[in-house]
Amino acid sequence: MNQPTGSKILAFGHYQPSQVVTNDDLSKVIETNDAWIRDRVGIAERRVAGSESVADMATAAAGKALAASGLTAADIDQVIVATCSSIDRCPNVATRVAAKLGIMAPAAYDLNTACSGFCYGLAAADHAIRAGASRNTLVIGAEKLSDVVDWTDRTTAVLFGDGAGAAVVTATQEGEEAGVGPVVWGSAPEKGDVLKIEGWRPYIKQEGQAVFRWATTAIAPYAQAALDRAGVQGKDIAAFVAHQANTRIIDGIVKRLDLPNAIIVKDLVESGNTSAASIPLALSKAIERREVPSGAPVLLFGFGGGLTYAGQVIRCP
Repeated sequence: MNQPTGSKILAFGHYQPSQVVTNDDLSKVIETNDAWIRDRVGIAERRVAGSESVADMATAAAGKALAASGLTAADIDQVIVATCSSIDRCPNVATRVAAKLGIMAPAAYDLNTACSGFCYGLAAADHAIRAGASRNTLVIGAEKLSDVVDWTDRTTAVLFGDGAGAAVVTATQEGEEAGVGPVVWGSAPEKGDVLKIEGWRPYIKQEGQAVFRWATTAIAPYAQAALDRAGVQGKDIAAFVAHQANTRIIDGIVKRLDLPNAIIVKDLVESGNTSAASIPLALSKAIERREVPSGAPVLLFGFGGGLTYAGQVIRCP
């Protein structure tokens, strides 16, 4: 069998817990209000998990992606989970998902680059497939940030939500165009202390203005580099799915890019910031609503804690 020269995404899936926490709900326990939150970050509500774990949500999203892909558990040889919020360190989330879905003997690991995690995981899957180390990979972003939010701190409590998104990535056939473009990734470790989850009983701590300035000034050139490396022009992009942190950040990035025909996905309005889950969750929902046509080029770009970033152009399944 010839070694694959590329990979593509067969299907997406997503999961969100049923409990909705609105801005009005938060205003009853902290000094804030709906208008302030919408104006500052653009969020109206978020989902919060109760007894569900990161692995539970990851499994639900991955199961949906697997069912939509046409593959079975027996076909999957690698599971990658991007998360920064799982309190269960060992066994890792990836092996827990594999066990729940009946996937036997996969390469299985978690990675933590916070909000850029899904794009890192997608790149790792693509590289493994190109190297011949994998044929079919589940890539999952899953977060239960409610476990690490201080619900008395209005600077962070209004931002975050729980959920998961997943994709099934497979090798392309001979002569078939790759559906996952080259990754542009990196970090700004000298700025790493502006967003932290540290200690045995951690809470998220964030210097919001510093993150905002970095994201709105640094990210657009990297996103443009992802377009250039994929050989795709901005006018051809059907959708832009950035990390769902803040509508003002997304708007700031878009202003620096030339994406005249792209849908700008803003799932954070109803989901909040779900870190590594935000990109696959948002895109899966947009696909389910038939907003992005099959085969269309989509620009993904994640950024966050570390400070890390990663992005690539994919073909919508």
